[in-house]
Amino acid sequence: MPLPPEDRHLSPRTGWTRAHWEAVADELLTAVRPFASPGHALIDLPGNGPSWSGRRSDGLEGYARTFLPAALRIAGAGGDDPHGLLEDYARGLDTGTRTPTAERGLTDDDPESWPLITDRGQAMVEAASIAFALRLTRPWLWDRLDAPVRDRVGRWLADALHRTPNDNNWWIFPLSVGGFLAEAGIEEHAADAAVRRGLERIERFHLGDGWYTDGRPRAFDHYNGWALHLYPVLHAHLAADRPLLAEYGSRLAAHLADQSHLFGGDGAPVHQGRSLTYRFAATAPLWAGALTGHTPLAPGTTRRIASGALRHFVDRGAIDERGLLTLGWYGPEPRLVQPYSGPASPYWAGSGFLGLLLPPDHPVWTEPEQPAPAEERDTVRILARPNWLVQSTAADGLVRLHNHGSDDQPADDVRPDDPHYARLAHSTATGPTHDGPADNHLALLIDGAASERGRIEPVGCGPDWAASLSRPRVRGEELAGVTVTTVTLVHGADEARVHLVTGAAPGTGVRQTGWAVAGRTAGAGVAAGAGVGVAAALQPGARASADGGRLVSELTGLHGFTGAALLAVPGGTAFGPEAAVPVLDGVLGNGAPDDASPDDASPDDGAGDDGAALLACAARLTGTALLPPLAVALEVTGAAADGTRHLRLTWPDGTTHRIRIASGTVAVGDEG
Repeated sequence: MPLPPEDRHLSPRTGWTRAHWEAVADELLTAVRPFASPGHALIDLPGNGPSWSGRRSDGLEGYARTFLPAALRIAGAGGDDPHGLLEDYARGLDTGTRTPTAERGLTDDDPESWPLITDRGQAMVEAASIAFALRLTRPWLWDRLDAPVRDRVGRWLADALHRTPNDNNWWIFPLSVGGFLAEAGIEEHAADAAVRRGLERIERFHLGDGWYTDGRPRAFDHYNGWALHLYPVLHAHLAADRPLLAEYGSRLAAHLADQSHLFGGDGAPVHQGRSLTYRFAATAPLWAGALTGHTPLAPGTTRRIASGALRHFVDRGAIDERGLLTLGWYGPEPRLVQPYSGPASPYWAGSGFLGLLLPPDHPVWTEPEQPAPAEERDTVRILARPNWLVQSTAADGLVRLHNHGSDDQPADDVRPDDPHYARLAHSTATGPTHDGPADNHLALLIDGAASERGRIEPVGCGPDWAASLSRPRVRGEELAGVTVTTVTLVHGADEARVHLVTGAAPGTGVRQTGWAVAGRTAGAGVAAGAGVGVAAALQPGARASADGGRLVSELTGLHGFTGAALLAVPGGTAFGPEAAVPVLDGVLGNGAPDDASPDDASPDDGAGDDGAALLACAARLTGTALLPPLAVALEVTGAAADGTRHLRLTWPDGTTHRIRIASGTVAVGDEG
């Protein structure tokens, strides 16, 4: 892709400027034109198969999701349209709305018609992008359409006002359509009602501090930013509704104070949640904050994070040789594809071009880049609403998200673990495993099957820790009476994971995994004696590295584990086709007391008379080669009759934490 020269004076971190954003937008928009239908109503991109909504819906998705970035590009240029994009999108409006159809497939007789908007149908989602695009380009497109075309388009869009969305972020789609139709004088009463209803419905999902759960009780992910904040704020901005913008803008600012910590020094957003193929759509709320003045970030910081994210994906092959965005993370990655994803789904990333609405002389484009939070200093940040612990290190720019509160489980059912939600930790440099052992997971081994985490119940969080309780499940069934209380503590680049397992039968096998690192040369070795002090020889450990040590994952037993291994990950992860994960193994309940002396000949498995067992390990994910050994020590200082364990954790620099853990309760404090 031809790009302008870098400007390292204005953009010392990325080298990219507004001109780079314009060039990438132009490349993406011109590359899809050969795949447009004769009347430009559908953009039918190549792919391995249609989404569950069918090929016609996928073609509409191609039209709508490229129309929005085209509108941002043109509106940001004051209507300048050198590539004639609006003419094609205007033709599509005319052609697609002549005979809307319920037919899912494309036929020779009808290769153009748009699908009808139905209850919980995908066309409702795409109608929102079309409505925003029309709103942004109104002087140059909508106002110049022939009256019959405006009438047909208005009637097609208006169906979104009278249909039922899914009970999650989908409520913002009729809201978005209603915002445009109200301004255009089409079904104004129903349009205003759709706006009010959408805002009322998503209010149920707002838990405070700028965090929404996406419909389900604890579904926290990037939809907070690229949907639940972006659409209401953009609607309020375009409607010039100051009270509404003040309300939703303040929420956005609170969210950005947290979200800005979820991008690595290399520009990558944390790899967590669904629809990850939208990639740099994660930058849209950053731009929305700058656009509306509701942001805690300096202009140079906003551009640095956003340009870093866009460049991260452009440099790593997210755009293929045809100029098309692939379904994946870097290149194509089928395991990231949701059933609702079609070949054009990645173009939701187009909302990331929202910054082009800011004029070239805006400070976000003219002020020098400033470091992202992950580059400034080592940081530990508690995100209390999702019960996340965010840990970043400036030396390597890595961001690690320790997950004690997001599971995406429905309210009335427990489904199989989703790797993008269920893991104990996610990061900007690793993706979850899909085959083989689950990464960052404690599993009980029952009749050859590894347990899943199931629903995550937050237990609490503090300045450098977060905790949760889970009820392990095997083959879809909860293990009766078994709970796992887990606390993660972090210090610098290091972390400790402490688990109290209650109700499991003696002799139950356990397996703890660490970070799965991917690269062309994933591999490493297994070491014993990785612990600290007299008990060192009893502590197993494993280390995985990728690309000659560019990224290293370490895992060391601290309590209750007796063996270590390094396992290859079949098929790798979204970060590479080869990956490896370190593993610790143990067995619950050999009768050793919690306060067993380190001099004991038999390993201490942490089992007590109350039927609970203590397990602990230290872990590290790093891109820094010069760190000292992962030398974390854990001492069990007491076990109460009610099952409470008292622990002392000592980090390599001598910093010490006191931990009190019982089933469903955790307390952590600094010693002294």
